[in-house]
Amino acid sequence: MAAAIIRGAGLERYYAERTEPAPRPEPANSSDWSAVPVEVTPSGLCEARLVIDGLRCASCVWVTERVLERTPGVDHAMVSYASGRTTIRWNPAQVDLPALARRIAQLGYRPRPLAVEAAPDRDLMVRMGFAAIASIAIMGLYEGLYAGWWYGAIDPRYAALFRWLSLVLATPVTFWCAEPYFSGAWRNLRHGLLHMDLPIALGVGITWLHGVVATIRQRDGYLDSLAMLVALLLAGRVLESRGRRRAVEAAAAMIGSVPRTARRVRADQLEVVPVSELRPGDRIDLGAGEELAADGVVVEGSGQMRMALLTGEAAPVLVGPGDRVVAGTMLADGALTIVVEAVGDRTVVHQMAADLQAAQDRGLAPASSDRIAPWFTAATLATATLTFLGWYLASGVDAAIANTVAVLVVACPCALALARPLAASAGLAAAARRGLLLRSADALLELAHADVIGLDKTGTVTEGALVVTEGADEVLRVAAGLERYSVHPIARAITGAAAERGIPLPQGREIHETPGYGISGIVDGHLWNLRSGGAGVVELTTRVPAGAERVAGVIRLGDAVRPDAAHAVTALRQAGLTVTLLTGDRREAAERIGRQAGVGDIRAAFDPAAKAAWVRARQADGQRVVFAGDGLNDGPALAAADVGLAMSSGAASSVLVADGIVATRSLGPIAAGIRAGRAAVRMIRSSQIQSIGYNVVAVAAAIAGLVNPLVAAVLMPVSSAVVIWNATRVERLVRATD
Repeated sequence: MAAAIIRGAGLERYYAERTEPAPRPEPANSSDWSAVPVEVTPSGLCEARLVIDGLRCASCVWVTERVLERTPGVDHAMVSYASGRTTIRWNPAQVDLPALARRIAQLGYRPRPLAVEAAPDRDLMVRMGFAAIASIAIMGLYEGLYAGWWYGAIDPRYAALFRWLSLVLATPVTFWCAEPYFSGAWRNLRHGLLHMDLPIALGVGITWLHGVVATIRQRDGYLDSLAMLVALLLAGRVLESRGRRRAVEAAAAMIGSVPRTARRVRADQLEVVPVSELRPGDRIDLGAGEELAADGVVVEGSGQMRMALLTGEAAPVLVGPGDRVVAGTMLADGALTIVVEAVGDRTVVHQMAADLQAAQDRGLAPASSDRIAPWFTAATLATATLTFLGWYLASGVDAAIANTVAVLVVACPCALALARPLAASAGLAAAARRGLLLRSADALLELAHADVIGLDKTGTVTEGALVVTEGADEVLRVAAGLERYSVHPIARAITGAAAERGIPLPQGREIHETPGYGISGIVDGHLWNLRSGGAGVVELTTRVPAGAERVAGVIRLGDAVRPDAAHAVTALRQAGLTVTLLTGDRREAAERIGRQAGVGDIRAAFDPAAKAAWVRARQADGQRVVFAGDGLNDGPALAAADVGLAMSSGAASSVLVADGIVATRSLGPIAAGIRAGRAAVRMIRSSQIQSIGYNVVAVAAAIAGLVNPLVAAVLMPVSSAVVIWNATRVERLVRATD
């Protein structure tokens, strides 16, 4: 079916360009495509975004794009090989999204909605499971053969049976379980690269051939070592794949914060219209509790706007005529009429989403084992070639083959390949036990090399809720009497502060709350007004007998610093990191928080774009940047950073885009995560050095003809056991520095 589709589209060139066969087509896709957000363009075309799993090379992307574009009704199709993210634009009168998804599935790839998480690689896990079971069985059979060496000759019939059963079990391990290594080695060779997969593939292939010859000639081979090698290497891949970055779709969550409809003003009438029908210059009304559907300028009314989407600050901002407002923000109280300036993908929130999508597609640095691989591979192949030639000239072809296979078996970089996933898994567990949940080993190892950390203020360094920072008890008592029935954030802060100080709340009468202005009422027989004075200050005024107002006192509001913030900042500095505080708040408030937290480098009035630009500027200087934040506005900076860490209490989109989540209400887990990453890197390097040392000794013994199947069977698990032991030391190293 896939071939017929490709030929029908005139894309036969795909078969010449592909680097490996595509997966076989699966049954019809069962995803609920009706729930996928579909945008309608001004020309009437539909546009949607989805993810395609199973893309193996650039030619897979090429044929998918071409097949979609040549489908009747499809106007445009774009597929990202890095992330699998796909954008399709089509004419709804000719084709629909479920039909396009089925067409992709018929090619052998797996389309899914953005919100659907990728399924685990079950194929890899099944291969690993079979290899593990087969290796246990083969080792059990070989124990009987090895026992015959020590306790006398085994009955030839049983020895032959054990050898043939081992070969039967080792054959699917070689050709099916180890297939990823053969295909990886071939793919890299075609591109002129020497990869770690090559010596593994050669060792597995030659060891199996040697096992066939040895079995026919009634001799012992290395089939137990072969099966165990494949099982351990596949286990390493499974461990690492579990920690890899998941294809999260924070951009979709961010765009989802924008409402789908708006109340448009037309000839003194209100009409509810889809956002796609809004145009610059339209007027829309916004009431208390509503979210804004477009960017614009306030022309009438006033109110308190929750701007956390843009600034990350908890306190609502008073807006009035002439103030700019953005889509996705919510009006806490008041009423506004707004002239639309930008709609759809021209809004600030969509631009932030585009930044997130671009950042998610960035590549990852290669592992140290990948950098060592070409040199290790070349040295192994050269050593094996020289061994074969030397023994062939000295003792003939049988001795040459046996000793060459011994070199390849003992030199197969099992320990070298396992060092990273095992130590990284131990580091991930150590960080998790201290409250930092990282999505991947890559994030943990990037933390180990961090140079700079940027901390968002609200919700990260601070608790993220308004508190009273200054105010006399009597002023607070009267203000709490006015605010005791209000649900406004300022009211909750004032009544909460009064309760903490043990101040009894008076009974207010004739209370009137004016949205966007303040609250008034009678307390203790006097008329009081409590209104915002700007800059985090509320003023309590009363009327004097002459009728004029007099300020009775002020209450200053701010954000409370987390109790452990100063200690955590000190720990980060002691780890050698430069700590910077970034906030959308004004400089006075930022400096107050910075002083309390012990941060000297403060960047105030930073919007989302400025935070992301700060991250990129540090990276351009060659520094590794960690960014910690909690707000929807922190998404671009979290995505741009080498490691983005989100507070668990933060906005959903910040949690989705981050590389890790701080699960506790403190900053301590960040410093603990850096210690865990550095301990894991230390153990990885130690394991790699020990692995190289093992290879030097073992290969020398194999070249000298001192390695027989029994010796190889002992050396392989011993080298792996050293790596496992090193991985267990990660937790002890982290605990020693707690």
